[in-house]
Amino acid sequence: MENKIIRDRIYSARLRNWQVAEKVGISDSRLSVWLRTPLSDERKDRVLKAIDELTKQSTK
Repeated sequence: MENKIIRDRIYSARLRNWQVAEKVGISDSRLSVWLRTPLSDERKDRVLKAIDELTKQSTK
């Protein structure tokens, strides 16, 4: 499965894909496509940064 680490981080943070997609600035269907294919380093960084920011927001 592609991008298992990212999928696991989203799940562990109790986030929804649409929340991460919104933070990245893409549609939730586009994020779904991204997660099914190998991500470039730039895209991977964008998604991981969004997960981190959303996780920090939820702990405040």
